[in-house]
Amino acid sequence: MRCCTELPKTFAKISNAVMTSPQIDISVVVPVYNEEENVPLLHQAIRNVLDKLKRPYEILFVDDGSSDGTFESLLQVHRGHPKTRIIKLRRNFGQSAAMAAGFRAAHGDVIISMDGDLQNDPGDIPRLVEKLSQGYDVVSGWRKDRKDKFLVRKVPSKIANWLICSVTGVKLHDTGCSLRAYRARVIKRIRLYGELHRFIPALTRLEGARITEMVVRHHARKYGSSKYNLTRTFKVLMDLTTLNLLLKHFSNPLRFFTLMGAVWIGIGSVSVLLLIFDSSIIYSELNILISVILLFLILGFQFFFFGLLAALVVATGQRKNIYLSETFERLGKS
Repeated sequence: MRCCTELPKTFAKISNAVMTSPQIDISVVVPVYNEEENVPLLHQAIRNVLDKLKRPYEILFVDDGSSDGTFESLLQVHRGHPKTRIIKLRRNFGQSAAMAAGFRAAHGDVIISMDGDLQNDPGDIPRLVEKLSQGYDVVSGWRKDRKDKFLVRKVPSKIANWLICSVTGVKLHDTGCSLRAYRARVIKRIRLYGELHRFIPALTRLEGARITEMVVRHHARKYGSSKYNLTRTFKVLMDLTTLNLLLKHFSNPLRFFTLMGAVWIGIGSVSVLLLIFDSSIIYSELNILISVILLFLILGFQFFFFGLLAALVVATGQRKNIYLSETFERLGKS
């Protein structure tokens, strides 16, 4: 596999650089990981659809540290189509980081995200764009007739979907579908990490986004293997806990931590009063009880401290890149 230093001179490598954005209407962001056989077919299918729209567009593939010939395939499709851009992550950071890289680099006013395994249908892109133009900020795909294995994919997905909808309050039939359309001004404000790409509609709700859903086509995988495994379910549950905290206490986390601290300090204070007025406590138990009371009080003050730290983080509005990347573009005008 050709290394980055051996790229042809027709490509420019830019790391963490601010680039002048051309006038683009639609950006299609496709994270890929070990999809060597799917890349050429998917690229051609997307290109055929976008050419018919007769609007300025770009196709942005994000190689999430593939270990096969995916990057070489991406370079091949780029050589014949300058509207295709490539971002190569230096290792496998996960789908959320890959999407974040693509969203950050996209130039379009409308951003479409989709999987790189040919299961999403590029033919649905015009319908998503049309639906978005009706006044929505996010249009999420619904794989109503999903072509996946029942026990391995469908059942865990239904459980995760129910949990996500219950916690976030965003009622969608399919929270795991990657085929979505976004207004750039909304999606570029979202910070993704972990498995948060599943929760993008809920995260955009924090920005006041108008969200809708539409049925999209879904195809069985022909080439390559699925990257899904049951360990991702546990990651989703952990991120769901974080998301629940964000949705309820994003603007003022100090309230949540103050409440938790007050509960523990209250328990400790009541225990102190019982210790003072309960004469039946024998001396041998006193040290244990004092240790437990001190633990309650310390926990309470720690929660107050955590709340202050969380409030400082929100106030400063820290925004950091959670990936390292290299962007490859054709030099000169396309």
